[in-house]
Amino acid sequence: MGEILRLRGPLVCVVGARPNYMKMAPLVRAFAARSDLPGAVLVHTGQHYDVAMNERLFVDLELPTPDMNLQVGSGSHAMQTAEIMRRFEPVLDELEPSCVVVVGDVNSTLACSLVASKKGTPIVHVEAGLRSFDRSMPEEVNRLLTDQLADVLYTTERAAADNLAREGIASHRVRFVGNVMIDSLLQHLKRAVSPLDTLVREGVGAAFLAGETGFGVVTLHRPSNVDHPEALREALIILRDVSTRLPLIWPIHPRTRGNIELFGLSSLLSQANVALISPQGYLETLGLLANARLVLTDSGGIQEETTALAVPCLTMRENTERPVTVEEGTNTLVGRDRDAILKCVDDIMRTGGKRGRVPELWDGRAAERIAADLSRSIGQSQRATEPLKV
Repeated sequence: MGEILRLRGPLVCVVGARPNYMKMAPLVRAFAARSDLPGAVLVHTGQHYDVAMNERLFVDLELPTPDMNLQVGSGSHAMQTAEIMRRFEPVLDELEPSCVVVVGDVNSTLACSLVASKKGTPIVHVEAGLRSFDRSMPEEVNRLLTDQLADVLYTTERAAADNLAREGIASHRVRFVGNVMIDSLLQHLKRAVSPLDTLVREGVGAAFLAGETGFGVVTLHRPSNVDHPEALREALIILRDVSTRLPLIWPIHPRTRGNIELFGLSSLLSQANVALISPQGYLETLGLLANARLVLTDSGGIQEETTALAVPCLTMRENTERPVTVEEGTNTLVGRDRDAILKCVDDIMRTGGKRGRVPELWDGRAAERIAADLSRSIGQSQRATEPLKV
C-alpha cells in the first residue's frame, strides 16, 4: 500500500448497526494487540439506537464501550446518511486520524466514508467487494460507493476481487484476508446460550423442543419480504407450511412484527408451529443457529454464519452478495418459492441436507491479518518520510 497510509492520529473505527459489531469486535482486539499501530477510537454513529440491545451485544462480543456516540437515530436513508455525515465531520477534525476503518454496508459505512474522503483521510473498508447486483437494495448502493471511495479494501472471498477489478479498482488496493465475522463466531461459540435456556427465558415451554425432529430458525427483515402485504403473506404461508415438518423459532424483528399486525396477517401465525420470541443477543442467536436443523433467512451475515457452522441455510432472496456460501457452503437461494422450499426442507429432514465446506481463510484469524497488513503499510510510509541518517 506504500504511501496510502501515514502515521498521524488514531485509527477511527466506525460502527453503526448490529451487523457491524460482530465485524468490528475482533478488529479492535487485533489492533490493540499491536504496539506498532496507533490506538483505536471506537465511534458509534447511533444508526441502531436500541440502548438495551446495543449494550447487550457489546457485552456479548467483549467489545469496549464506544469512545464516542453520535446518537443519530432513525430516519429515511437520505436523512440518516446526511445526519451521520454532519456529526462525523467534527470527529475527524478533532482526531486527525491515520485512517477511518469501516465495515460492511450499512448507511454509517457510506456516510463516514464520504466525510473521510472529502477530508482527505484514508479509508479502510473491511468486507469489500461483495455484490448482489441488485441496486434496489440500499446495502448494494452503500457497498458500491464505499468501495470506490476506499483506499484499502479487505475482502472475505476471492470472487470479491473480480467484482472490484470490473469496477476499475486497482488490485494493489485489494487484500484477501478472510472473514472477520467468522473470527467472532469462532471466538464465542463455546459461550453460546443453549436454545432451551433462551426459550424458557422467553416464556416458551420446554415442550417446544421435546420432539425428535429438532427445530429450525427464522430471521426475516428485508423490505422485499416484509414491507409489502402480499410478499409478507407469501412468506408467512411458507413458514406455516414448513412448521408442519419441524417447529420454528423466530426472533422477530420489530418492523416485521409491526407489519404482520398492520397488514392483518396474524391469523397465519396462529395456525403455525412457530415460537415468536424477541430479538436476541449475539450469544443467544449463536446458540440457536449452532443447534438448528435448518435456517430460513434473508440476512447476509447469517448466510455466512450457517456456512461456518455447517447448518443448512435456505435464503429467501433471489440473489446473494455472498456467493461463496452457495458455491462452497451450506446456503441455497430459494426466494419465496413455496414448492422449492418444502422440497429442500424435506431433503434436509431426510438426509441432513447441504453441508458444504468452510471457505478459504474463514479460520478465525482475519482480523490478525488485517492488523498486520495495516502495521506494515503504516510502517513503510513512516520510514519513507524519515530523513536519511548519515
